[in-house]
Amino acid sequence: MKSFPLVFVFILVTSLTRSQDLSAYDIHLTVENIQAEGGKILAVLHNAETFMQSEGVGYVYAEGKPGSLDLNFKDVVPGTYAILVMHDVNDNYQMDFDERGIPKESFGMSGGVGHMGPPSFYQAKFELSDKDLAMTIKL
Repeated sequence: MKSFPLVFVFILVTSLTRSQDLSAYDIHLTVENIQAEGGKILAVLHNAETFMQSEGVGYVYAEGKPGSLDLNFKDVVPGTYAILVMHDVNDNYQMDFDERGIPKESFGMSGGVGHMGPPSFYQAKFELSDKDLAMTIKL
């Protein structure tokens, strides 16, 4: 008889856990102001732990062409993220800098952050919560 409450709690917790919606959403990204032909437009999705430290938690890319283009991150779990975009003109999958440390390739990021100084996750962050998200990043 003492085990009945324990079994009841176990069944309740199990049913509540299974009923939670483990949803994922899409991030639709428009990249504007692409100036040159060739290379790749590379967009990397970061969380606070991966920002400027690693390859991020996901990436998408497309062939570079002047104008604008659309990219999509699929099935992203809700959370706090930032997106960095660059035009990798020489296809080496890294940002190239001149001798003064100034980027040679165009870039942009979420949050409408300007191009002065190194980017910060807290300036570029956004929330993905309970629906698909659309944003524009200008290079």
